[in-house]
Amino acid sequence: MHALVLASLDDDQAIELVTIPLAGKSSIADHMVIASGRSTRHVAAMANKLAERIKREGKRNVRIEGLPTADWVLVDADDVIIHLFRPEVRSFYNLERMWQVEDAPAESTH
Repeated sequence: MHALVLASLDDDQAIELVTIPLAGKSSIADHMVIASGRSTRHVAAMANKLAERIKREGKRNVRIEGLPTADWVLVDADDVIIHLFRPEVRSFYNLERMWQVEDAPAESTH
């Protein structure tokens, strides 16, 4: 699932794609993926396409929150949690820093 998420966001030209491994740190998921879009329209399009691709892989239980405003959209794909932001909103909340563990830095894929 993690590879599918990364490929989908890369195809949709996500900006500053970062993965934070959560296995052993949190029971909510194995990976957290954080990425930015250029606008609310771009963020919403990435979230919708990602949800479609995940559902095609047989995961029916994809939950999306934040689509109406698309400043920050959360896609919950069970073992992967995806946060999609507009750049200004991302820098304000700075989730990477919140989840960063000193001995295990986030993995940037770009």
